[in-house]
Amino acid sequence: MESELLNGIHERFVRSFLDFVILMELRKRPLDGHDIITLINNRHHITLSSDTIDLCFDTLEKDELVKSRLNLGKRIFTLTERGEEAAIEFLNAKTRILGLLLNLFVDE
Repeated sequence: MESELLNGIHERFVRSFLDFVILMELRKRPLDGHDIITLINNRHHITLSSDTIDLCFDTLEKDELVKSRLNLGKRIFTLTERGEEAAIEFLNAKTRILGLLLNLFVDE
């Protein structure tokens, strides 16, 4: 029971922060949707649909955080300058974000 609960929470966190997961990975190298699906499956043992990933990429592109180009029929994504700034801001706010999460579990 406990592992089911933790697995569910883990999946909710990954899905909730999917845009940040993608931005952090794009800091390392350009990726396509299949790359992200594989990465999340390997690292977090969560299977996401291509529709979920495409929707997230579309939102990131609309917000001018990523840009795409076609290469051999695949959409390859890279960070824009604004996306790099957002990723750095997210990294700089790590302690505050962890504090917010910890506050969820404080009994009063």
